[in-house]
Amino acid sequence: MARDFTARETGGSKSTSRNAASSALAASEPNVLGQGMRVRGRLSGTGDLRVDGEIEGDVRVGGSLELGQTGVISGNIAARAVTIDGALTGDVEAEGAVHIRAGARVSGNMNGAEVALEEGAAFTGRIEAAFELPDGLGGVVAPAGRRGANARR
Repeated sequence: MARDFTARETGGSKSTSRNAASSALAASEPNVLGQGMRVRGRLSGTGDLRVDGEIEGDVRVGGSLELGQTGVISGNIAARAVTIDGALTGDVEAEGAVHIRAGARVSGNMNGAEVALEEGAAFTGRIEAAFELPDGLGGVVAPAGRRGANARR
């Protein structure tokens, strides 16, 4: 994709705003591993990542990760937030939300502040999410086989 950079006058010399434009672009658009591309090994970065290709290895990004419909990851994911439309075999550790969309194929454990699983998604694994119960639902349940002194038989 071509980008236009403008030159501006600064005290009699011309300089480009390439660095400023690159920084703004990096903040607004995710990095993309396109369809047909394949990576073997660990992948890490600070920004957002969209995967439409294939990754064999762990992925760690400081931003959000979106696994597109054609995307395949065989490895663990660590990111701020994760959205899955494609195929994942591995665990997810997210600071924020994990969203598994209809049509996604996931085998692994999901851990995030919020985990959403849409109807039509194929999921095998465990889901762990941090949440607070509403008032009145915070009671303690005794483990199976153990009953308190006031329990009815």
